[in-house]
Amino acid sequence: MTDPKIDSILDEANRLFLHGKLQEAITYYDKILNENPNHLACLNNKGYALSKLKDYDSAIQCYDAALKLDSKDIPVLVNKISSLRKKGNLPEAVSLCDEILENNPKYNIALYHKERILLSMEKFQDSILCCNKILEDYPNNGDVLFDKACNLIMLSQIEEALDNLKNSISQGNQYKIKAKKSKFFENLTNDPRYQSLFS
Repeated sequence: MTDPKIDSILDEANRLFLHGKLQEAITYYDKILNENPNHLACLNNKGYALSKLKDYDSAIQCYDAALKLDSKDIPVLVNKISSLRKKGNLPEAVSLCDEILENNPKYNIALYHKERILLSMEKFQDSILCCNKILEDYPNNGDVLFDKACNLIMLSQIEEALDNLKNSISQGNQYKIKAKKSKFFENLTNDPRYQSLFS
């Protein structure tokens, strides 16, 4: 049974959230949670707002409360993975990715988080496997091509790395800027093929 009063408070909270008024949005989410502490959407949205404010511990508490209500809720799990990743708790973040992928092996959002986490953990080969799974469905995903190039650089597979970087850059100029700022490619600044990607 939906409660019209709670629904209208939730609409207002979400409107504030979308306008970047995160702290105000949280006060509205709290109004709902004071009346109904088991409001799953509200717990998830409050967690997301807290995460945007970089309060990852409080965000994770919201997600955990939501997961007690529905341990398989994928949007909540994905948001928790994101907060864990930003907090630097990479092993737990990877195991949550695996939990989602066990039943949804082609769930690209979980694969994307997993490939990025594995890259951070310096598990380059495993990260590439995740990249390849995403690229099967989305061969022109610039972010994933870029991450695959970073992994390949770390494995000293320079030619293949540059092929992927070139493909990434062809998806948008932002990848050129990203490559110039990235530590992964700093040793290639004198490589003619690398230089040619920027001409």
